[in-house]
Amino acid sequence: MVALKISLCNELLPLPWHESVEKIVELGFEGVEVAPYTFAPDVRVICKHERSRILEIARSHGLEICGLHWLLVSPPGLSLVHPDFSVRDRTVEYLGELARLCADLEGKVMVLGSPKQRSTLPGQRRESAWTFLIDSLKRACRYAEDCGVVIAIEPLARSLTDVVNTVSEALQVLERVGSPYLRINLDVFSMSDEAREYSEIIEEAGQYLVHFHANDTNGLAPGMGSADYNDIIRALRKVGYDSWLSVEVLSPVEDPVGVAKTGIQNLRSFLSTS
Repeated sequence: MVALKISLCNELLPLPWHESVEKIVELGFEGVEVAPYTFAPDVRVICKHERSRILEIARSHGLEICGLHWLLVSPPGLSLVHPDFSVRDRTVEYLGELARLCADLEGKVMVLGSPKQRSTLPGQRRESAWTFLIDSLKRACRYAEDCGVVIAIEPLARSLTDVVNTVSEALQVLERVGSPYLRINLDVFSMSDEAREYSEIIEEAGQYLVHFHANDTNGLAPGMGSADYNDIIRALRKVGYDSWLSVEVLSPVEDPVGVAKTGIQNLRSFLSTS
């Protein structure tokens, strides 16, 4: 049985990078998933020297940078589905910059959630947004291939976006894009919106699942809501998933360190009993 590794999404701990890394390691996490906006509103300003420093701080503490997420929070004005090609082109080019950052940090995956930057715009038909999304992702995957990283599209709850809400829709995107550099990330909070067994969703994603966001039905850490994590862990093992369980907290919290600690403790418990 493959031992699944546990990482933490760094935006939960709003600390300087070296302090954040020290705390993440102290809590027992093996990896960190980076939200680029926590370093700079535009990653193009992060020079090679600074990227090397970020990586070295993580390495020196034995912490692996597993990848990036919250890709398109900034800079402003990005959209993968905008009717204006110049906006989409600028967004795709920025994904290319993110792919280079991910590679420089030795990450392997870029989780494409970014709900606002893929949602339909006022007056836009959903079919139109889908067409533009597919075109954008085809071009973005060329950058990902050049950098040796994978883009993992994340089905998101309907309260967050109206474009790609289910694993079935994510698989349709993969089929239409047709690149091995586009795969799937699942997120427990958004999986809950499908209103079916977690095991069914995970089984449907199957071999295309490359990353996993471990949170709960209330947007807090694993075990702090009502998600059936025993079902989740068994299903992940059944499909042969062998990568990260990345603790991502979506709801505001007063004690982020305490929530992170609870999350990893609960995950370890689920892993030992499932």
